[in-house]
Amino acid sequence: MKRLVLLGGGYGGMRILQKLFASELPEDLTITLVDRNPYHSMKTEYYALAAGTASDHHIRVQFPVNEKLEMKYGEISGIDLEQNVVSFKDDDDLPYDTLVIGLGCEDKYHNVPGADVHTLSIQTIDSSRRTYEVLNNLGPRSIVGIVGAGLSGVELASELHESRPDLQIKLFDRGQTILSAFPERLGKYVQSWFEERNVEVVSESNITKVEPQTLYNHGEPVLCDSIVWTAGIQPNKVVRELDVEKDAQQRIILNDYHAMPDYNNVFVVGDCASLPHAPSAQVAEEQAEQIALVLQKQWKQEAPPALPPIKIKGTLGSLGSKHGFGVMANRPLTGRVPRLLKSGILWMYKNHNG
Repeated sequence: MKRLVLLGGGYGGMRILQKLFASELPEDLTITLVDRNPYHSMKTEYYALAAGTASDHHIRVQFPVNEKLEMKYGEISGIDLEQNVVSFKDDDDLPYDTLVIGLGCEDKYHNVPGADVHTLSIQTIDSSRRTYEVLNNLGPRSIVGIVGAGLSGVELASELHESRPDLQIKLFDRGQTILSAFPERLGKYVQSWFEERNVEVVSESNITKVEPQTLYNHGEPVLCDSIVWTAGIQPNKVVRELDVEKDAQQRIILNDYHAMPDYNNVFVVGDCASLPHAPSAQVAEEQAEQIALVLQKQWKQEAPPALPPIKIKGTLGSLGSKHGFGVMANRPLTGRVPRLLKSGILWMYKNHNG
C-alpha cells in the first residue's frame, strides 16, 4: 500500500482532498489526514469568533468522507525526513510514503518581553475561543489593546466595535498608516472608518514590553484591560525545527513542484511554504491544486507539467457586517460591495465544502 499523509486540515489540505477525490486514485493508495480537531475551521473568520459576532459552529466545516481517507487526531511532535515518519506527543509514529506538510502558522512576538504570556491570540480556533471569552466578559468601557493593524487586526477591531460598542479599542500599528500592504486609498478609508466610530488608531507605535494589563509603547505604559496580539506570524514550531533550507521568515524553500529539493516525496502547502506571495487561504488553495496535480502524475508514473505561477485574484477585508475594503483585479474597493463579495465567497466555500 502507498500512504499519503496530510499534516493539517486547513485550506490547503482541504483543497488537496477535494481535487484528489474528484479524480481516479490508485487502488493501493491510503490517505491519512492528521489534525488536532475533527473538523476544518475557517481561519479567515477567527476574528469574528473572537469578537462574538460569529458562532463556533458558523466557522466549522466537516472533513470529507471517502473510503480511501483515514483520520488521525493528535499533536505532532516531529517529522523524521530520513525515516519517513511523523511522531506524536501521545501516540505511535505514523509512517508515510508521500507527505504534505500544511501545519499553518503561529504568532510571532518579535522578542517582545511578555508578549507571548500576557496577550490573547486568534491564530487557532482554541485560542480564538479563549479570546472571545475574555473580551466578551469585560465590563463596560473596558480598554482593549490590539497590537498590529494588518488585515487581522483591522477586522478584529472593527468586528469587536460592532459587537461591543461600549469598549474602548486602541489599535497599535508600526506604520504611518494602517494596512500598509494595501493601496493608500484603502488605508485612508479604513482609518476614517475607525475615527468616525471612536476606535483609536495609534500609528508609528513600537511595543517594547507587555505586562499584565499593560503594554509599553516606546517605553511608555498604556493600561489595557485586555491585549490581543495580531502583529506577525511564523511557521509552526515543528516546521521551524526541521533541518532544511528556509527563507528569512523560516518558511521552507521548495522546488518548482512545491516539494523539498532534497526530499521529493515531501510537499509543503500554505503558511509554511516559501512563496512569492504573503500567506493567505487563497494562496494555500491555489498551491494545493498544483500539488494535487503533481501527486496524480506521480502515481501514474508520468512527468508533471511545468506549473504556472500562482496568481492572486484579490484580497477582501471586512469592517463589521456592512462595510469592507479590498482589491479585486488590481482595483481598490471600499464600502458595501467588498463586504457583500466577502460574504458571498464565505457562503460559497461553506456550501461547496460542507
